[in-house]
Amino acid sequence: MFAVKNVVCLLFIKLMTQVANMTIKTRIQSRLKRSKRYVFTRDDFKDIAGYDQIGRVLRDLLKEGQLLKVGYGVYTKARRNSITGKVMPAAPRGSSAVIVETLERLKVRYRYEGATQTYNSGESTQIPVSPEIKTSPRFKRALSVGNSKLNG
Repeated sequence: MFAVKNVVCLLFIKLMTQVANMTIKTRIQSRLKRSKRYVFTRDDFKDIAGYDQIGRVLRDLLKEGQLLKVGYGVYTKARRNSITGKVMPAAPRGSSAVIVETLERLKVRYRYEGATQTYNSGESTQIPVSPEIKTSPRFKRALSVGNSKLNG
């Protein structure tokens, strides 16, 4: 019994020293990699470091092409397009899904309009090219990813 406790303690100490030796950048990168979400705010990392340090790391990840900026304080995972080599959102449903996930993360009420609404209600079988999203007139924040823009 005593030997099992020692092994558990040693493993815990080893794990804690590995976490302590990680830089802020590697800790943020590992959190991005493990997360199932595609949209992140600065507040998602406030337990790792201070506001300014997180800002510097996020700016570095933007330059490296690991993140894309959606709007003020909002970022999304990115990947390189294998054909064009350009950085694009990593979300499987594309840039419009990133905009919708951003609105949900910011707790903004929205609704679909136009062709998207008619398709979702079953009135049409034509699939819209890009969703038309309507938000409250009070929501003024500009969001943009790729070709998808909201209030921009």
